[in-house]
Amino acid sequence: MTTMRAKLQVGSVFAHRNEAGETQTETVSFFGVAAKSYPADGSDEDNTFARFSPSANFQISIANPALHGQFEPGQKFYVDFTPAQ
Repeated sequence: MTTMRAKLQVGSVFAHRNEAGETQTETVSFFGVAAKSYPADGSDEDNTFARFSPSANFQISIANPALHGQFEPGQKFYVDFTPAQ
């Protein structure tokens, strides 16, 4: 069974609000991590992820109110991909 782990960083968060100003959904955009500078020994984890997944873009629309405001630009997350049945 093939699995993959990616490391993504939040690039932007956009709240979609109703006329009363209440957030209905948030669109969160992620991109693949990359180190700003690469240590000579290659020890930076972002460098390792960028080497094997040099480009990634992911966008999700979140309607669950409990998750609104939980994502901020700059945060990093591991995302695991496993086959669904």
